[in-house]
Amino acid sequence: MTKADVVTEIVQETGLDKNEALKAIEAFMTSIKNSLANGQNVYLRGFGSFIVKERAEKTGRNISKNTTIIIPAHNIPSFKPAKTFVEEVKTKVKS
Repeated sequence: MTKADVVTEIVQETGLDKNEALKAIEAFMTSIKNSLANGQNVYLRGFGSFIVKERAEKTGRNISKNTTIIIPAHNIPSFKPAKTFVEEVKTKVKS
């Protein structure tokens, strides 16, 4: 499912104008990106959490040059679905 598919589905369910639905989705995604970039997690009850995970420093290998490099500690965005979300997906996929 693409962003365009999501916009189309929202338009069908709510009756909003396509441009308004697109603006709402863009604003939602921008808000989440900005929050995570500022180190703030986003919790959506019944859906899941967008969180910032910290990765520790580690040693990596370049096998073509047979060398090792140090990969510094860094933060990455992550999504953790809510229990209700997981259960619904499990039951729907089995059917």
